[in-house]
Order: sequence, then C-alpha cells, then structure tokens
Amino acid sequence: AGVAHEINNPINYIHGNITPAQEYVQDILELLDMYQQEFPHPTPEIKIKIAEIDLNFIKKDLNEVIRSMKIGTERIYEILKSMRNFSRFEKAEFKQVDVREAIDSTLMLLNSRMKATTSSPEIRVIKEYQELPLVDFYAGQLHQVLMNILSNAIDALDEYNKQRTPEEVRKNPSQIKVCTKILNKEWVVISIADNGLGMPEEVNKKLFDSFFTTKSSGKGTGLGLSISYQIVVEKHGGKLLCYSQPGKGAEFIIQIPIRQKISQLVL
Repeated sequence: AGVAHEINNPINYIHGNITPAQEYVQDILELLDMYQQEFPHPTPEIKIKIAEIDLNFIKKDLNEVIRSMKIGTERIYEILKSMRNFSRFEKAEFKQVDVREAIDSTLMLLNSRMKATTSSPEIRVIKEYQELPLVDFYAGQLHQVLMNILSNAIDALDEYNKQRTPEEVRKNPSQIKVCTKILNKEWVVISIADNGLGMPEEVNKKLFDSFFTTKSSGKGTGLGLSISYQIVVEKHGGKLLCYSQPGKGAEFIIQIPIRQKISQLVL
C-alpha cells in the first residue's frame, strides 16, 4: 500500500495534466492551420524544416500520442487499485466462509455484464452445487479470487463473440458453468468453465505470471490471476489450475483446504 501511495502521487500530476495538454496542442494545431492558410507560400527555409520534421505526420500523430499516454496512466491507476485492494484484503478477518454464498454474491455483482445488449449476446450461467462445509479463509479474499476468474471468463466470451456470427452464437450460446464439490474430507473444489475460444499452451503457461495479459492495450492489468494465485496457493495452501485448449474454452479449478491451522497461514 505504501508503494502504491508513492506511485499514485506523481501519476496524479501526469494524468491531471494530459487533458489540458491535449487542449493546448489542439489550439496550437488550429493556429498553425490558420497561419498556413494565411501564408500558403512559406520561405525556402521553412519549407525545408516542414519536410525535415514531417509536419503533416506530426499533426496527425500528436493527438494519438497523447491518447496513448492517457490510456497508459489509466492502466497504472488500475494496477494501483489492484495493489491497494490486495493490501486491504490481506488485513481482513480470518473466518469460516460459505463458498456457495461467495459464488452467488459475486455472480450477482457481475450480472449486468452477462445480460444481452445490442453489441453482445447473453452469457448463461449454469450452477451445479454440491453441499459444502464452511471453509477457513480470509474474509473478502475468496470474493476477490472469484471476481477475477469470473470476470476473466466474461472478457474471454465477449472477445470470442466479436469473432462469431449471430448464427454461430445461436447454435452455441455463451455460457459459464460453476460447480462445487467435496474432493475428500480435507478439500473442496470450485470449477469455473467457459465455452469461449480457449488458449494455446504457451499462453496457459504464463497465465498466473504478474502483469501477463492477452487483452488489448488499456484493458486489464495482468494482475488479477496472479493475485488470485497468491491468495489460493501461497496464502491458503490450496491449488489454482487452468485447463484450456484452442476452441474448447477454459476451466479454472480452485482447490481449497477445508481447515487451516493459523500457525501455517502465510500472513
């Protein structure tokens, strides 16, 4: 949290100045156009300089450069938010958690993203719950893991649907299947599977690496799954796995110990 705060202050200055800088640049470009209209025949020296700096390209590219800077600072904000959230969750109370309740509340928060719109079809949710005992977990962190994985599945399906025709979507509707079961007397399992595009092996291998993302620039921090891995595996001694093949969707398996010894928890 301290590091995030230190980064947040200078990025506020940068982000806060981008919009006025963009307005100033636009004013200067408009003034330059007026000069060129008023004086259409510049001196030879000015002509040489215009060609040397490729003025026409600069005029076209300058706003794009500033736009990309704005996208970059927004991505930094997303990263800082994830860092602060994780820091806050680390301090949350340790207690027994109802897995089914955690899943349902997370799905409720994401419900609006799964409804049909003019640009994207509905994403159906299929639930197959087995009765589970309460599990020992830090309050809030299971919600964060579920939010990260379910959001990732929604993003993957949205991206896949952009590549499909309405007929293809009708024949194979987008869906997320959430299952819970008791593996044995010591472990419970949560499975979250989508029927999206899937991933090649080289992507799957890097999935839990910090800052790794397959999303387009400005979308996603590449931290969600790596933080989820830290929470499940490193902090609670569980397992977080992903099985995926191109064209066959992706399935995330979360295995959680039912009981934790406080002395064994990574604080």
